[in-house]
Amino acid sequence: MNRLRSKYMGLALLWILSAVVFFAGCEKDTDGPLNVSKEDFSYDGEGFFAYARLDSGKTIHLSKDTLYLDMGKMWTFSNCALKSINLDYDKEDSVLWIAPTLSIHATAEDCAAPYYRPDTTLKLLLSSKQMSGIGVIKVKNDADTSLDSIILRRGSLLRDTFEMYLDSAFADVQEFPLRTKDKKHGKTIPTVMRVLDSLTPRVFYWRTMKSTCTHRVDMCKKTVPDTIYPSSWNINDTNLVPVHYACADSDSVYCINSKWENDSTELGKLQERPDTIWHYSTYYTEKIPECGTFSYFTINTFQVGGQARFIRELFTPDDDESFCGPNSKKDWMVYNLSTNKMVVDSDSVTVLDFLYKIWKKATVAPDAPKEK
Repeated sequence: MNRLRSKYMGLALLWILSAVVFFAGCEKDTDGPLNVSKEDFSYDGEGFFAYARLDSGKTIHLSKDTLYLDMGKMWTFSNCALKSINLDYDKEDSVLWIAPTLSIHATAEDCAAPYYRPDTTLKLLLSSKQMSGIGVIKVKNDADTSLDSIILRRGSLLRDTFEMYLDSAFADVQEFPLRTKDKKHGKTIPTVMRVLDSLTPRVFYWRTMKSTCTHRVDMCKKTVPDTIYPSSWNINDTNLVPVHYACADSDSVYCINSKWENDSTELGKLQERPDTIWHYSTYYTEKIPECGTFSYFTINTFQVGGQARFIRELFTPDDDESFCGPNSKKDWMVYNLSTNKMVVDSDSVTVLDFLYKIWKKATVAPDAPKEK
């Protein structure tokens, strides 16, 4: 038994010794990640990208504004391999083409947190010589594919906040077309105009319904029927209209309002009440510098019978500006307040001509509240 136990102990010691020798043979002088390429690996070349966007952060991009070029979906081998981004410029008439190229230098050195498609933003500082005569800037990739373009304008921006009085007549559709005054102290000012677009006729159906007083207050020798029409009508149903009885010799009703009882079993004949829906639009109009436009427009308050407050930023082009608009006409801007959209000449020149004729013929409302 002792001989057998000694045999097993010898085998165990031999297994432990073999394991130590095996792991010692696998150990290297330098621990760490395994190289994915040869130690002398080196690559110099160009990457590529599939996304680019030009922006100045403003609605209207002035030629003197700083531009930013956002680039994305870039292949650069790894985030350590991008050596530089080079920009090549080429003029073609009034267009400045920008062609970025990615310079890559990759080695076998380990790169922490590799990222296959990084994004970056470049700040473009273009000289006055580069911008001379340029109205459009376009950017393309290595495959000569145009990815984005931006129109540059030459001029100035001025933001104003001003008010106009809207007479209570602007709430009466039978007064349309109606507009505010276009001059103040001899100076041309913006106007607001309302135009009747169309009419939709419709019919409400109704019957009289007997209504009995349960609590008399006054005694009347003679009474007369008084139909109490509702303040709102239901187009999808027959409206029941109660008939009260008032004293014939005075304006008083001989019953407390809460003491009337309606009887829907005693109805009069079916009757019709014709009605009309008035559809109208409200426009803001302004005489602007030729080829000018709005870069910003909002209504802060809009109250019929009170002041309407507008905030707008107007772009005035320089004399050498070659682009025009977007505007309604070269020197006239129309903004539809009902739809909150600018009416431009690309929509319909016929509509603009029609609106201009209506504007000239429209009744001019008072520009200040009437003194009491």
